[in-house]
This record gives sequence, structure tokens and C-alpha cells, in this order.
Amino acid sequence: MSEPFKSGFAALIGRPNVGKSTLLNRVLGQKIAIMSDKAQTTRNKIHGIYTTDQEQVVFIDTPGIHKPKHRLGEVMTAMALATLNEVDLVLFLIDAEQGYGKGDQYIIDFLAKVDSPVFLLVNKIDKVHPDDLLPLIDKYRSLYPFKEIIPLSALQGQNVSRLMQQIHIYLPEGPKYYPEDQVTDHPERFIVSELIREKILQLTRDEVPHSIAVVIDKMKQNEHGHLCDIQATIMVERPSQKGIIIGKGGQMLKKVGTLARKEIEALIGSKVFLELWVKVDQNWRDKEEELKNFGYIDREE
Repeated sequence: MSEPFKSGFAALIGRPNVGKSTLLNRVLGQKIAIMSDKAQTTRNKIHGIYTTDQEQVVFIDTPGIHKPKHRLGEVMTAMALATLNEVDLVLFLIDAEQGYGKGDQYIIDFLAKVDSPVFLLVNKIDKVHPDDLLPLIDKYRSLYPFKEIIPLSALQGQNVSRLMQQIHIYLPEGPKYYPEDQVTDHPERFIVSELIREKILQLTRDEVPHSIAVVIDKMKQNEHGHLCDIQATIMVERPSQKGIIIGKGGQMLKKVGTLARKEIEALIGSKVFLELWVKVDQNWRDKEEELKNFGYIDREE
């Protein structure tokens, strides 16, 4: 008799910049969550779908949980914490190099209210000496009764297969929620906007990254399917940020467009004509209506 099919939802949580998106992309074998070395890269819950003959795991990559400084931060943190009570398994990532921080205690306090099994994933073990791992693990073990503790490197793939084996053990029996060839439930427009935002995060300085949003104004395939015409607006909060993103003689914006276009073409499988504009919308991160317009808050809320 064959083993019953298992399925469920697993939330990836942790402080900003601990490697949640890197792990999700590693597990899926392709990129659906944007990555950068700036904290707070993920602003929306990203659903990544991992399917085999034995299981389907729907990963939810949440925004890094942090003490909010503006309305967008409040929305992001509330979104991440609400996820904990919607899933079958919680994967709490920490950065082995950074070690324990107050932000982790903030998360652990919330985990006390969670009924789902919680794994501790000690990420970035490729950056620390093995002798430093045990004291760190003991510290976290004393704070919370984790079901499993798995040291790993999302970047190098070390121990990721062991993580998947342990996830399978804890998954309940269940249906296939999505077709087996589907890797995310986000529409292409969302992924495209994220790829553009990623390039800005990678190319600009600290002043800019958290002040941007990318809105897709138009995304249309030509009748033969060989060319996709995309028009997008990059929203910033101050005129000085607009100047940084456009760059001298438009060079920065051109570079953002070139890098984003290559990844979008790989995503959708056709040539892309990409036009980018930059618009100033002062303090948009504190405006409820703009957060709804840009998709960070549902209209019903």
C-alpha cells in the first residue's frame, strides 16, 4: 500500500535579512522571491509551492518581523504575525553570524501563542565556525521548545534536503492544493514588479530602498506572443530619491531596466520591451489609500 499524500502550509519567519527568500528560492529551484542585502526586502506574503509525488508544501515567505517605524512597517509586521495561526508548520530562521538579538525574543514571545509545530533553522552556517554553533543552539533551545533544530546554509544548499525530510514527517495528510507544475500563486504582474524593485535595491544606497514601490501600469503580450510590452512606475517619497534612481543622464534607470528586463524575459519566456518612469509621492508609506493602491493592504480592510 502506497504512503498517503501529504500537504500543508509552512510559514518562514524571522528578523529582517536572515535569508528567508534565499531559502525559498533554493527549495523551489528557481527565483520567485526577490533577494538583496538590504533588510526588509519582502513586503508581501510570497507563496512558493513545492510539489513531489509524496507531498505538496506551500511556503509563505513573510516580511521580516521588526518594530515598525511607519504604517507600512505596521502592516508588514501584522501580516507576518497573522500568518503564524494559519499554517501547519512554522519555520523560524535565525542568522548564525548575527547570533541572538532582541528581535528574536520579540518573535519568540509571539510563538508562545502558536499551536503549530515550530522548527528553528540556524541559517548561514557557512559563515561561522562549527564550534560556535552549539552555544547558539543551546541559547535558543532554552527559550522555546522547538520541535526540530536544523543548522543549514540556504545560499549553499547545505542541509536543505534534511529540512525537507523533516517537513514531510510533520505534514498532515491532505490534498494537492495547486497543480504540480505551479511554483507560486502570485500573478506575473506581481513577480515582474518585484524583479524591478529588486534591481533598485541592489543598485542604490541606503537612502532609497525602503522608500520605493513599483506599480505595473501596463503588461501586454503582442498577438504573436513574441514581445511583451511592460510599462511600470517607480514610486519614491522625495525628489532627491527620484534623482538617485534616474541617475546622471538617466544611467541608473537604464541599468535598472536592463537588469530587470533580462530576468523578466527568463520568467515569461519572450522578449520584453520595458519602459520605466519615476514618480514622487511624498510619505506614501504612511498613507492608507496608497498602501491599498500598491497592494499592501486589502481593500476590504
